[in-house]
Amino acid sequence: MKKFKLFFILSLVTMFVSCNDALDIVQEGEIDNEATFQSVDDLRNFLVADVYPRVGITNEIDLSAVFTDEVGIGINNGGQGLELHRYVLNANSGHASSIWLGKYALINRVNRLIQASNTITPADANEQLEMNSILAEARVLRAWAYLQLETYFSTDMSDDNALGVMLLDFVPSVDVQLPRVANSQIYDLMEADLAYGEANLSTNSTINPFAGDYKYVTPNLINAIRARFYLYRKDYVQAQTYALNAINGALPSNTVTYNLMWNDLAQGETIFAASRPSAGSWGNIAGLFFFNTTSLTGGCFHDMGRNLFNLLDAYPSDVRRVNWVDATSTIDPTYATNSNYVTSDVLVINKYPGKASQPLRNDIKLFRLSEMYLILAETYVGGTTVNLSAAANQVQAIRTARGTGQTLPSYATPQEAWADIMLERRKELCFEGHRYVDIKRLGALAGNMSIDRNATDDEVSGTPLTLPLTDHRFTLPIPQNEIAGNVSIQQNPNY
Repeated sequence: MKKFKLFFILSLVTMFVSCNDALDIVQEGEIDNEATFQSVDDLRNFLVADVYPRVGITNEIDLSAVFTDEVGIGINNGGQGLELHRYVLNANSGHASSIWLGKYALINRVNRLIQASNTITPADANEQLEMNSILAEARVLRAWAYLQLETYFSTDMSDDNALGVMLLDFVPSVDVQLPRVANSQIYDLMEADLAYGEANLSTNSTINPFAGDYKYVTPNLINAIRARFYLYRKDYVQAQTYALNAINGALPSNTVTYNLMWNDLAQGETIFAASRPSAGSWGNIAGLFFFNTTSLTGGCFHDMGRNLFNLLDAYPSDVRRVNWVDATSTIDPTYATNSNYVTSDVLVINKYPGKASQPLRNDIKLFRLSEMYLILAETYVGGTTVNLSAAANQVQAIRTARGTGQTLPSYATPQEAWADIMLERRKELCFEGHRYVDIKRLGALAGNMSIDRNATDDEVSGTPLTLPLTDHRFTLPIPQNEIAGNVSIQQNPNY
């Protein structure tokens, strides 16, 4: 893994995205474990200061939004994201590099913490429980990192024998070169990590000072990770079990609470969020779309995709329409025929409204309760026993909570159900990094639904508005820097 440092430097030079989640993997000798880890407190400090900050999906959100149909080219675009928006995705693409590097950086940090724990003898039984709980948090985060890697780099997560990613469960030497392994080998490690987390994570605040805090690992996060993990594997029985476990209450219908969640003033229905406090040199999530503020005059280089806006605008009372489209937007009813649509039709994205002293910065919501409802809906359609009415109830629960005023849907066929679930995921989970993955997972089941752009999403006429579902770019390439530095690794097809 010696090549990772060069890889990281090149990424910083070549990428326009602020890759705050793609932190450098530490090289052999950079951390002296004897000096760094002398007590259980040192393990906790390392977990909080060096592991949790590496948890994030900024690059996944940007990839999904720009490559698919969530954004259009904004009024202040100076070239930001144009290649990705025009489907240029290859082994030299920065997003693939940043996701790969960022997740292996997190995994390597966890491995170092686990290795260091073997040198520490707890003073008493309570300290042993504390150390076990620290390791539980770390291993759950490692499982999540592998879930992200598998999601983007495996051609088919539902095939245990398909090629996965590199299995790294130890602290590597500088010259180690690892091949990719079968999905099943990655899954075995993930299962072991999640089982360890479930068995050892303490909910006692005297042992775990962050017990119950949604910005740290909780039992419900483990349920949510497992629900998504099994869903992507098409193990609908287990996905349903863990989604039900994760749903610890009804979706709040109070729009005030919902808005407070997006302003980072309340947990709301967030199961887990990556903390991005106002102080410090964190990344700014809304900086994926704006230069200055989330407003018409804030330097909008990406605005909301027109077809996504039309879906939200169909129900004016929908709290998502009210809040995720900023009031400063200019909405042109003649956008389809107006040659000046770039300036006349600016749909300002306000899903991440910022913090008081950091207008572009918000905590990053990785798991929310509404996703669990949508996972449940999928399990009722994809499972051995199909229950279309139960799936409809899950979708309707979200629409009711958002105040759309829609009536309960009725599905005549599984394909209709898949299409409606995909539609609701498109609206509910927009700008959260799901759309790219959902098209790959669900598009064929939903009647060949792929990227759905409006012609006004790009200022250059003739730009393709979609891609076939069989396109190889719905799986990311192994980054060229990894290929160049690791002769053992195999590239994904057609790259």
